[in-house]
Amino acid sequence: MQIAKDKVVLVSYELKIESGEVVDSATVEDPFAFIHGNGHTLEAFDNNLNGLNVGDTFKFELEAEDAYGLVVEENVVSIPRGAFGEMPEDEMVEGAELPMQDNQGNRFYGTVLEFDEENVLMDFNHPLAGEKLLFSGKIVDVRNATAEEISHGHVHGEGGHDH
Repeated sequence: MQIAKDKVVLVSYELKIESGEVVDSATVEDPFAFIHGNGHTLEAFDNNLNGLNVGDTFKFELEAEDAYGLVVEENVVSIPRGAFGEMPEDEMVEGAELPMQDNQGNRFYGTVLEFDEENVLMDFNHPLAGEKLLFSGKIVDVRNATAEEISHGHVHGEGGHDH
């Protein structure tokens, strides 16, 4: 079966950044499962898999602009240390990804770049912003998504989850 919109796709893959560092992967035994073309993966990732079949291999690069975007300097902000309340010292470390919430209740993560007793410098860019992504992998399985999977927006069963 060929990959197209609303197909459940299972892939094994390795994701590297330009430095060669592997930043994510999925194996044949524990593949990444998604519904193709429903907006839960990068559009450029989906586009590169269009038309492939079970057993096909893939290898492609995504420029930062087609992946998680460029680094936006305005997304690096200094926040008063008091805004974090009584955070344990072992949680306030450089490189920590901290859960945050805006005034509208939206949840997101920020990375601690540095801190002192008064302020915390946080980066709210995606961790892979500014990076060229190098994907390689294999199509493990392709099947039609069920109506329930499409309405829920995620895969059920193998590679997905059960309710």
